[in-house]
Amino acid sequence: MGAVTELVNKKAVADAFSRAAHSYEGAAELQRQSGDTLMAMAALQDATLGEKVLDAGCGTGYFSRRWRELNKNVTALDLSEGMLARARELNSADVYLPGDIERLPLADNSVDITFSNLAVQWCNALPRALEEMVRVTRPGGIVLFSTLAENSLLELSQAWMKVDGRPHVNKFLTPDKIAEACAPYTHHVEFSQHTSLFPDVMSLMRSLKGIGATHIKGGRLGGLGGRERLALLDKHYVRRDGMLPLTYRLVYGLIQCEKE
Repeated sequence: MGAVTELVNKKAVADAFSRAAHSYEGAAELQRQSGDTLMAMAALQDATLGEKVLDAGCGTGYFSRRWRELNKNVTALDLSEGMLARARELNSADVYLPGDIERLPLADNSVDITFSNLAVQWCNALPRALEEMVRVTRPGGIVLFSTLAENSLLELSQAWMKVDGRPHVNKFLTPDKIAEACAPYTHHVEFSQHTSLFPDVMSLMRSLKGIGATHIKGGRLGGLGGRERLALLDKHYVRRDGMLPLTYRLVYGLIQCEKE
């Protein structure tokens, strides 16, 4: 398990996302863009892939709804009870399933497409997550996933280091480790970068809180921080044309589940 980062407190992660269930869709610009890329990758595949889709780490079900618009039968799975409840309120899927991507509560070969958008970075081990998603996907089906790579949120980490010597952001796998996790399968991987710009530190931190990304492995970030700490963060943050950049390094993967 060379791609293990560190043990994740799954309950703390789920609780953080549950708190963001009602703000999530308004704040999840990056998630929509990355999910659109995965949907485009799926559209390039054989149109006879099948109709059973697992949305693994569905959040509020935005892409579950997108799959249903394509006449797919969608099972929405999430670790967060709050997110799953919100997905149900929005009539996002056909089936709602609480569960962990690393221990999927589904039978072997039970879906045609497994789709996981910016969720597996919260897993303990990417190889285990991919193994589970391949297990539940039938031969001839596909697994689509996106995740974050090393140096995501680097500007925020560097500014926090100047404030108190701690990065205050999660560590992400290197591209090599992500490629290593995909190596056992017939796969295609793409890399890209996305930078969001914010007028001030408060709006930047609220964007992270709005999507529930406030849990730091080894301890929660703890809200937005005190006013003095945020003022120091603002002082040390390196600006770009007067704005605060926040960069995400994105990885998109497609695994072809081999026919028997």
